[in-house]
Amino acid sequence: MKGHSNGNLTQVLNQITKEVTLDRKNIEQLKESVAGFSEDVISHIQNVGILRFNPFADTGGDQSFILAILDGNDSGIVLTSLHSRGTTRWYAKNVRSGKGVDHELSEDELKAIRKTVGIKYKKTDN
Repeated sequence: MKGHSNGNLTQVLNQITKEVTLDRKNIEQLKESVAGFSEDVISHIQNVGILRFNPFADTGGDQSFILAILDGNDSGIVLTSLHSRGTTRWYAKNVRSGKGVDHELSEDELKAIRKTVGIKYKKTDN
């Protein structure tokens, strides 16, 4: 009966029962909150990776790169920078479930996604 005010056994047990009931309600509220966070967090950026490569034979080094920024559903964007001797071009493509949304993904872009999320997507999945 430590931690409880003086009183008879019935009063102490009633107080404990009220506390247990309140604790159960609090636990249920916490479970609901955690479930909501778990569903919400899947849409936040979770996977970011970069792949450097050389797409052209006339340039030295891996000056070009692909940056994949994806959420827990493997959706997001890939940013591709193609560097040649005279120019650098940028391309941005939307990704949904590891696949290009409006534009087909190149083999290198798919490779960057695979590297980022650790899942093997094939070009034929587009």
